[in-house]
Amino acid sequence: MASVISPRAEISPKAKIGDNCKIFPFVYIEDDVVIGDNCIIFPFVSILNGTRMGARNKVHQGSVLAALPQDFNFCGEKSELIIGENNIIRENVVINRATHAGCQTVIGNDNFLMEGAHISHDTKIGDSCVVGYGTKIAGDCEIGNGVIFSSSVIENAKTRVGEGSMIQAGTTFSKDVPPYIVVGGKPVGYNGPNNVMMTNYGITEKVQKHIANAYRLVFNGQNSVFDAVLQIKDQVPDSPEIRNIISFLRSTQLGIIGKSMN
Repeated sequence: MASVISPRAEISPKAKIGDNCKIFPFVYIEDDVVIGDNCIIFPFVSILNGTRMGARNKVHQGSVLAALPQDFNFCGEKSELIIGENNIIRENVVINRATHAGCQTVIGNDNFLMEGAHISHDTKIGDSCVVGYGTKIAGDCEIGNGVIFSSSVIENAKTRVGEGSMIQAGTTFSKDVPPYIVVGGKPVGYNGPNNVMMTNYGITEKVQKHIANAYRLVFNGQNSVFDAVLQIKDQVPDSPEIRNIISFLRSTQLGIIGKSMN
């Protein structure tokens, strides 16, 4: 089915628009843009060069996709913003494309980005995440699947959030957040396992207890992250989730919230 495009939208003839899209008045779309099938683009949205958007996305009023990176290293290079399928991008969301040629900012599938969120250059977000009102995610961050950011969260540059974690409202953090936990407060701290998410994702009660035990070793002792990993391997029964935690902890470069590497 042909797309319905308002004559009052300004769309480059070089842009590639899929089938059965609806594009409202006052939308602005530049040359180097690809939009998949069955997308809805509401009024006053700007979709800029480098955007690659999959099918069935909804982009609400005032959002800007592939805005130029707010990075002093940006020299006008050709880079991309990759958006998957079935995402809801609410009003006044800004997503920057990557800084350098050949690099990408990536938003996966089935995400919900609430009003006023800002996703900076080269950040990669997985699937089924929620980014709450006014949340700001800095450049070069990595967010796993099923992560929830409550409102007004600030994630500083080059940090990671493991899958299934929840960041409570008003939290600012500058170190990595491991998988399956709830964090918040000032200063930011570990507030326990994210049992609701784990139950929703089918993680058994037995494995949830193992995860809780693993994080007691990480957060309740005086050990370094390195030593905590050794204790988890020695004391906690193996599972894909425990291996995921160990892998995340081993690969941290900045340390984790509440813990340094040493």
